[in-house]
Amino acid sequence: MRGPLVRGRADSKRAWPPPGPDVYCAPVRRASAIRATAWSVVAIGVAAPLVRKRVRTPAIILQGAAFAAPLGLCVALRRSRARDVAACCLQMWAYVAAYKSPHDDAAEQAARVRIAYPIVADRVLGLGELPTVRLQRALARSGPDGPVWRALDATLVWAHWAWFMVPHGSLAFILVRHPDRFPRAAAITYAVFDVGAMFYWVLPTAPPWYAALSGASEGEQAPAIKPAVRRMMVEYGETFWGDGWGPLYSVFGGNPLAAMPSLHFATSVTASLLLAEVGMVPSALVGAYTLVLGFALVYLGEHYLVDLLAGAALTAVAWRLAPGFAPLAARVRSGVAALESMAHGTA
Repeated sequence: MRGPLVRGRADSKRAWPPPGPDVYCAPVRRASAIRATAWSVVAIGVAAPLVRKRVRTPAIILQGAAFAAPLGLCVALRRSRARDVAACCLQMWAYVAAYKSPHDDAAEQAARVRIAYPIVADRVLGLGELPTVRLQRALARSGPDGPVWRALDATLVWAHWAWFMVPHGSLAFILVRHPDRFPRAAAITYAVFDVGAMFYWVLPTAPPWYAALSGASEGEQAPAIKPAVRRMMVEYGETFWGDGWGPLYSVFGGNPLAAMPSLHFATSVTASLLLAEVGMVPSALVGAYTLVLGFALVYLGEHYLVDLLAGAALTAVAWRLAPGFAPLAARVRSGVAALESMAHGTA
C-alpha cells in the first residue's frame, strides 16, 4: 500500500490536464509584443525630427516622440555599455531638434525675439559698456585687407568649436571609469540640455552679433551697440575652412536666437562638477577649459556675459534639485528595467 500512496500523493501535485501550448507561448508573445512596441517608439522618435517641417502635427507632440526614443531603446535592448551610448545619442538627437525647432518659422521667431534686456544687463555688468565691446576693442585686430588673426583668436575659436566634446566626453569618462555613477551623471547633464532648450522655445533672445545686425525687433527698440560687435567665430571659420565653411556651419547651426541661457557654459560647468565627484584632475582640466570657453564666448560675440551667468544659474538649480528628483528617477529606472525584463523573458 505504501508505494501506490506515494505515487498518488506525487500525482496529486501535477497539473491535470497538462498545460496547453498557449500557456507556454503567452510569455513569449508578450515579450515579442513589448519589444516590437519599444522598437516602434524608437523608430517614431528618430523620424519625428526629420518630418517636423513636413507634417502639421504640433511641434510639442513631435518633440515628445523624439524624447521617448531613448526610453524605448532601453526596453528594446538589454542593458550594456553600447546601449547606454546609443540612448545618449538618441537623447541628443531629440535635443538638437528641440534646439532647432523654434527657428523653423524664422519670421515668427524674429517677431518674438528679445534684444534689449541682455544689453541692459551687460551694460550694468560692464560698468556702462558691453564686456564684448571692451574685449574686442582691446584684443581684436584688423588690417587693410580685413581681420588679422593671431594665436589668441585661433585658440579661442577652437575652444568654442571643441565644446561639443566636453559634456559628452566627460560622460564617456564616467561611463568607462565609474559606470555606477553614469545614470545620475547622464540624467543631470541632459536635464540641463533639455531645460535650457525650453527657454529657446518660450524666450528667444538675441546674442550680441545678432543685436548688432538687427538693431531692433518688432515692437522693441534695442539700445544701440557701438561700435558694432563682430561675429569673430564666423569670420575665422570662413577664412580657415574656405568653401567648406557654409556646409559645415549648416550642420551645427540652426537657431541664431538660442542664446539665453548659454548651454555651452552651463553644460561645461555641469561636466566639471560631475567630474569633481570622481577625480580632481579631470575636474580641474574641464574647469580650466570652462573658464577659457566663457571668455571666448563673450570675446567672440557669441554670448553676453549675462547669458553665461544664466547658464551657471541653470546648472546650480539642476544640481540643487537633483537629490529631490532622485526617488522619481529611481522609480522611472525601475519601471523601465521591469519592462526590459519582460521584453527579454527574464520576468
